[in-house]
Amino acid sequence: MEGKAMPQEESVLRLGRDEALEAARLWQECGDAREFACRVLGGVMNALMDSEAQQMCGASRNERSDGRENSRNGYRPRSLKTAVGDVELEIPKLRHGTYYPEGMLARWSRVDTSVAAIVQEMYVCGVSTRKVERVASRLGISSLSSSEVSSLCSDLDAEVAEFRRRDLSGTPCCYLWLDATYMSCRVGSSVVSQGVVTAIGLGADGRKHFLGCDVVDTESEDSWAAFLGGLRERGLAGVRLVVSDSHAGLVAAVSRLFQGCAWQRCVTHLQRNLQSACSGRPEDSKAAVRDLVHAAVYQDDPDLARCVWAEAAPWVASVSARAGEVFEQAEDSALAFTAFPRAHWAKLRTNNVQERANREIKRRYRVVQSFPSRESMLRLTCASLMETEGQWSQQRVFSEASAAEGFAEPAGRPAPTEGRRRALGRRAREIVDEIVERRGLKKE
Repeated sequence: MEGKAMPQEESVLRLGRDEALEAARLWQECGDAREFACRVLGGVMNALMDSEAQQMCGASRNERSDGRENSRNGYRPRSLKTAVGDVELEIPKLRHGTYYPEGMLARWSRVDTSVAAIVQEMYVCGVSTRKVERVASRLGISSLSSSEVSSLCSDLDAEVAEFRRRDLSGTPCCYLWLDATYMSCRVGSSVVSQGVVTAIGLGADGRKHFLGCDVVDTESEDSWAAFLGGLRERGLAGVRLVVSDSHAGLVAAVSRLFQGCAWQRCVTHLQRNLQSACSGRPEDSKAAVRDLVHAAVYQDDPDLARCVWAEAAPWVASVSARAGEVFEQAEDSALAFTAFPRAHWAKLRTNNVQERANREIKRRYRVVQSFPSRESMLRLTCASLMETEGQWSQQRVFSEASAAEGFAEPAGRPAPTEGRRRALGRRAREIVDEIVERRGLKKE
């Protein structure tokens, strides 16, 4: 249905004859709409400042009046960078006291808040400071240097600090994903590699949440314990399972800070560890190890998964003794997810949640290449995390009812009967034999 047309006097700014002629003359002088908007904005702002200064004086310019409280003393030029380009302003000066248009301009800043917001958004999206400068010049904004862009982006520090200190007592999480990614950063007079550690939790609302972020020199037990201790101090509770790689310091810190919590070894990282242990072996042998791990962790029956793992262990050891040790020791941690609701298994087998977040951080890092300080590293990382979490707020990983099952005590499974054990053993041998035959694997 076609809407009712708005009356002309409500939809169009009504100009008198003189104002219309002046606007037409100004349009003819300008080369494009951007320059016209710049001139009009400057004229309106200067007129408003003149009016405010006149009210402070108690009389118009050159007017003799008993009510005059002050007098004008020329103008102070000021250039303001706006979304339509550079606007040249003339701030009135007074003979006694000072006048400043607080409602229009921020002190000590020559950049409009809208431009600052645009610059910050480009920075968060991974646009380098030099590219921001080039974009600004095309908008008619002059002298927006890379150092000035960095200064504008420092305003994000307050938001980052609030993000890192926020109370977590209202966000219980049943699952916790932990990881670190490394980037170059200047510390003192040297550029060194620094680790950015992050924590992602699955809340009772069924959504993912970034819980914390910090910069560490190395992934030691002490650094991870300090990071996880900070999460607990801020109120994190309800964690039933932690998913991560097998870094010794991280695993030790988790067992110390989250006693009674299960630990899931990321299957993707386990595969990488096994492939590294099989270095120098034939490609078919390494592929067989990958297939055996996949066959075990992707079974729908937890009992069958353990039977496949046990059946596959000697074959993995036949490829590499070191791989066999890693495989045997990883059984409980790699299959820890099977104690939790089956609908959650796909999210718990691996640390892909963190891997995707790290890729987004690294995408922005590739533009920067090296951070000038740990603070700037945290600023960009946390800004990226906040943007990602905003997207997560619009989607659920699980329903609230399904997420609630993650907080419940895992139900114990009855031990399989003798007949079921034999059936599981036969099925496990069939699965393993098929992989071994297909890959041409032979025990040494």
